Amino acid sequence: MPDFSYENAARQNGYKYICGVDEAGRGPLAGPVCAAAVILPADVYIEGLNDSKKLSEKKREALYGVITEKAVAYGVAFGTLEEIEEFNILNATFLAMNRAIDELEVKPDYALIDGNRVPAGINIPCETVVKGDFKSASIAAASILAKVTRDRLLLRYDEEYPQYNFKKHKGYGTKEHYEAIKKYGVCEVHRLSFLKNVIK
Repeated sequence: MPDFSYENAARQNGYKYICGVDEAGRGPLAGPVCAAAVILPADVYIEGLNDSKKLSEKKREALYGVITEKAVAYGVAFGTLEEIEEFNILNATFLAMNRAIDELEVKPDYALIDGNRVPAGINIPCETVVKGDFKSASIAAASILAKVTRDRLLLRYDEEYPQYNFKKHKGYGTKEHYEAIKKYGVCEVHRLSFLKNVIK
């Protein structure tokens, strides 16, 4: 379960406002990529906090409310569909992460980044944490905010494009999703660069 080991180590090195940063939606065939940054209080334990992928949708929604209420600050931002197509998914993810950090009302002096690559453009001291959403409470909180925010957007897409059933697969490349694309073609929210082998 994620804890505050990484955050406490950063505090011992003199940092005060440590944000966890994570993304959701790098893999799907549709929609933007979302990133979140969260600064949690040092003395607040949030029960049930975990990697967003290990939680039910209902539990993520409940934790979203707790995190946004208890956080010192949080920011959520997107890398747009256009940026994914122009710059590739990795660079669009880095843009989203930087924007999420910029959204924080309390400016962080250190960042814990999920993964193994420092986002281009980050201008504060930071470290990467592989599988950070399973290790760091701040990163786990960020993963939940990013996942819930993106899922809510896909539910809106489902209302606009019901033929794809976005509410079920959230844009990921399930068999059902691929079959819908083959039947109906692509829509405005699909990532064409992810579908080169499907649409000729």
